[in-house]
Amino acid sequence: MQLRSGIGSMTAVLMALAAFATACGGGSDPTAVKPPTGDKPAAGTTAGTGADAGKPKGGAVDFDTVFKTEERLRQALPDPESMKGWKPKTGRANVEEQPKSPAQCGPDTHWDCTRIANGSVKFEAFGETAYFDIQAYADKTAAGAACAKEKDWSVKYGKAEVTPVPGVEGHAYYRNAGSLDGLDLIMCLGTVIAKVRLEDGGGSSLDPATVHNLARLFVPRIQKAAAAS
Repeated sequence: MQLRSGIGSMTAVLMALAAFATACGGGSDPTAVKPPTGDKPAAGTTAGTGADAGKPKGGAVDFDTVFKTEERLRQALPDPESMKGWKPKTGRANVEEQPKSPAQCGPDTHWDCTRIANGSVKFEAFGETAYFDIQAYADKTAAGAACAKEKDWSVKYGKAEVTPVPGVEGHAYYRNAGSLDGLDLIMCLGTVIAKVRLEDGGGSSLDPATVHNLARLFVPRIQKAAAAS
């Protein structure tokens, strides 16, 4: 069953993204069309989603950097330049003024309760919507606990077989609820949880290979932002 989500005001979101992209260093044409690539690549191959696609750094992704500023989040999130062929829609970065402690959250609270900052950006192309999301935590212990809780929470959805990015711990599932029909890949990366979501907008096949390729673009950006601190 395919359930569709609505699209908000084009003018408002493009104005918001323009400011976000400037902070990110992006500058590509927001109306650029995704170049035709024929059949989608098989899992484990790369897609044309920017110059950094398919180039994650080697080894396990494990860093101590705390992403506690809007600038650091913007550096980690894909920008229009890295997502050539996709139309940018929205972007935001937010730092929690009063982060909650595990004691304040309690054992049954939603998994992102203890986050100290979060950011996201959204792109569209040919019936597909790609979301990139970061939830930042005070340290690797807090991030690991949140990732474990998210994994327990996600078991109610159907498991998706997405080829993992080398050195990255993660899991994927098809999330069908309400107006959402999407495929989520969750990755635990040091002090952050990173999510890539592919959502059906009226023509998407929710191909796991596409999610894998987007993740291979996302992970090196997060690593680079962490190394720059």
